[in-house]
Amino acid sequence: MDLNPTAEQDQLIDAFSSLYTKESSTERVRAAEPLGFDEELWDHLKEIGALEMAVDESSGGWGATMLDLSLVAEQHGRALGAAPLFESQVALRLLARLGEPAKELLRASLAGEALTTVALHGPTNGSLKMVPAGAIADRVIFLDGDKICVGGTSQRVIIENLGSMPVADVSLGGDVEVISTGAQARDAFEMLFDEWFLLLANALVGIGERSIEIGVDYVKERKAFGVPIGSFQAISHGLADAATAMDGSKLLSREAAWSADVMPERTRELAALAFGFSTESAREASYRALHYHGGYGFMLEYDIQLFFRRAKAWPALYGEPSKSFARAESERLKKIESGV
Repeated sequence: MDLNPTAEQDQLIDAFSSLYTKESSTERVRAAEPLGFDEELWDHLKEIGALEMAVDESSGGWGATMLDLSLVAEQHGRALGAAPLFESQVALRLLARLGEPAKELLRASLAGEALTTVALHGPTNGSLKMVPAGAIADRVIFLDGDKICVGGTSQRVIIENLGSMPVADVSLGGDVEVISTGAQARDAFEMLFDEWFLLLANALVGIGERSIEIGVDYVKERKAFGVPIGSFQAISHGLADAATAMDGSKLLSREAAWSADVMPERTRELAALAFGFSTESAREASYRALHYHGGYGFMLEYDIQLFFRRAKAWPALYGEPSKSFARAESERLKKIESGV
């Protein structure tokens, strides 16, 4: 197992890194708040093929691997991209798996005629709560029992949130369409969760690593008692601990993405573990970097608060790490009981 990027993947990383450097500066991230949507960045992502790469050629795309998508997700996290990349990609992959009933929505979504997102929680009293990209999407895919459904988003309430994300509660009307039912639907949606975990885990790696870089730059410049505060062991060791945890998160997240392409039977467990560990590590890394800024860390003029807030908020759309760890535990117990 070699998790180092290939030459082609290095080119992919460079292409998206260059795009984010140009189109997702921290000034642009701030300008996109509070809604959290940079339409110009989204247009550029579509132009570069961020949607088509998510599905295979037979579905109208160019068949990037999950590891490819995860490498892009890492760059998205480093840049705090204010665009619904993960939601759109996992939605497209789900539609492609469902075949003919979802063919028209897949076509419209790939063509940019409809922005399609997914709900991470089923309907409650006729409403979908905290829908990622629900504030800007045209259609939302959700699981209702053993049915995969698609609904409109015209009846929505935008939810103010810590991470300045385009989140909304969506009330379901009479335009809901069922596109899959039964065990096939449940299995397909569970795979969507696996893929969302993978992409978010790698994005959180990007957030955590960039937070550490910001923290290191600051403690090298900030002085106390005539010396840089980074020379104090309490600070240097704290950043070293955070960097070590992020290295572990990166390794686990890439292995989980690799397994999705090569050993899919391991994906559910590894994806849930990667999501939980990356959430904890990125939150700790961004917290330490913010803490070492002192009171400045909480000021809007300093970039570190942008990373801290998103490290807290992005994964919270699903739940706390304990929830994904429980998912991994459940998957492991199933394998033990079945003798795998």
